Amino acid sequence: MSNKILAFVESKDGNFKNSAFEVVAEANKIASETGSELIVMAIGSDIESQAKSLAEYGANKLLIADLNEINSKSSVSVFKYSPSSFSKVISEIAKTHNANIVILSATSLGKDIAGRIAIRTGSAVFNDCTDLKITDGKITATRPVYAGKSLIEIKSNSGNLLITLRPNVFKPHKTGETDIDVEKIDIGTLNLTESDFSSVVKEIIVSNEKLDVAEADRIVSGGRGLRGPENFTLIENLAASIGGATGASRAVVDAGWRPHSEQVGQTGKTVSPSLYIACGISGAIQHLAGMSSSKCIVAINKDKDAPIFQIANYGIVGDVFEIIPALTDEFKKVMAK
Repeated sequence: MSNKILAFVESKDGNFKNSAFEVVAEANKIASETGSELIVMAIGSDIESQAKSLAEYGANKLLIADLNEINSKSSVSVFKYSPSSFSKVISEIAKTHNANIVILSATSLGKDIAGRIAIRTGSAVFNDCTDLKITDGKITATRPVYAGKSLIEIKSNSGNLLITLRPNVFKPHKTGETDIDVEKIDIGTLNLTESDFSSVVKEIIVSNEKLDVAEADRIVSGGRGLRGPENFTLIENLAASIGGATGASRAVVDAGWRPHSEQVGQTGKTVSPSLYIACGISGAIQHLAGMSSSKCIVAINKDKDAPIFQIANYGIVGDVFEIIPALTDEFKKVMAK
């Protein structure tokens, strides 16, 4: 099998996200096993200086589409993100370089543009994959189905393929390389028109003090068992004690206790941290779909028959108002050593 692989990586504030290294490392592994050429591309501003960080995970060529130059093709003065134009840029680069495999992360951005890229490139789609391997010369992907209850293996006979990787599942391994060729994409050759900017995000407001639940390696989530928004200080304190992010169930978000940015589940964010602590969460199937691939799951619930215990590695049956403070104190002692 001879392919060209285009790996799209995300950046934020001039730095590549953790998901970028996962995508590069996995794409490099597939390229090595199939004898394929790997090209990495990014869209952003002032990220050239960070290119070597990608080289450490197997990237030897990086194409950069400058966000400010893409901006200049739109009537909107300044924007942070545009799914319609981003997908056009990535698709055009894939076609220009004859890349028949496109790999990106199944982040919120990745999920937003994956379908658009697939249509533009005529690709079959492997979404939210948790494992990739080569079988009989073809890529076989593993992905969860039925809200995470089962895993299936899929193949495709299509000449073009788009793959999204579930964040925090593929652990990147450094190759020791430091050399990488950086090439700036000529935006003028991509034929961008005003119709390619049908939707734009002009401003992104985030809390600088909080970890993004989608990027965090440790997460503490709370559910209706917390009884009210005022009690989420317990969740925040426990999360802070282990350097983790704060998450929430859909019921909590729907009740207005926590922002949607913290929601974990089928209609929220899909996470795969090393440690996931579920406090007062019964384990509705929609929630399990968003966190069941976590490496270690700890469940705290007073109901011994709560569904969350069926997938938990460790379960504590008891009152969250007694257990969480005790856990927080113990974690502070351990982390202080």
